[in-house]
Amino acid sequence: MQDHPGDLVDLRGDCANCFGLCCVALPFTASADFALDKDAGTPCRNLRDDHRCGIHARLRQSGFTGCTVYDCFGAGQKVSQVTFAGKDWRAASREHARRMFDVFPVVRQLHELLWYLTEALTLPPARPVHGELRELRDETDALTRRTAEELASLDVAAHRQKVNVLLLRTSELARAGVRGRKKERRGADLMGARLRGADLRGVNLRGAYLIAADLTGADLRGADLIGADLRDTDLTDADLTGAFFLTQPQLNAARGSAGTRLPASVARPAHWTAER
Repeated sequence: MQDHPGDLVDLRGDCANCFGLCCVALPFTASADFALDKDAGTPCRNLRDDHRCGIHARLRQSGFTGCTVYDCFGAGQKVSQVTFAGKDWRAASREHARRMFDVFPVVRQLHELLWYLTEALTLPPARPVHGELRELRDETDALTRRTAEELASLDVAAHRQKVNVLLLRTSELARAGVRGRKKERRGADLMGARLRGADLRGVNLRGAYLIAADLTGADLRGADLIGADLRDTDLTDADLTGAFFLTQPQLNAARGSAGTRLPASVARPAHWTAER
């Protein structure tokens, strides 16, 4: 595998090559994110026979905001086309379908780790650990290609911890040279915080709770955003260039504007323009 941002393309959902797994395997709970309850393994009532969403163009208006902020990191097509060799759960046995639904969340976690490891390899300051990152990325990729039986018994938590140790080192290296670096905010409770125009350059915001926080015009260049909860966070005109470990699902859950500056690894959510 090459080490460049283009590798992240393969770690995004490709619904055309997936059997609608996120719409079947995962449970929904009626809430502000989902308009109904749905058990794991039960197809969403909006899933069509061709595995496409029947209300995809109006998910938010229909009460399915949770669907618009979800991304499988490419796990859907991996499980559909590689693990199960393109055999559709609709045309297979109940046991085949159950195994597919059980494996999907496992591969999704592994693909999320692949996203972080691949991005880490694009960070020049982390060059001292690029060799270890590359080895762990290849090891993680190999895990995603195991059989359904092997994946079902995989200790994902243990592997995630192994990856996290190296990602922490990557973060320290990447943020070390950021001028004006502030104190650690890892896991901080910043829900609803008023951080308009705040200087958050190079800050460690790993796992921070930023739900409904006001970060209008904030400077987040070089910040570590892995696992930060950005639901309803106002990123209007904020500068996130150089911020790392930011995923599309995080960004999709936030609010922003045309003036919000973003890393090249993520895309500006379409609903931002509609909502501002």
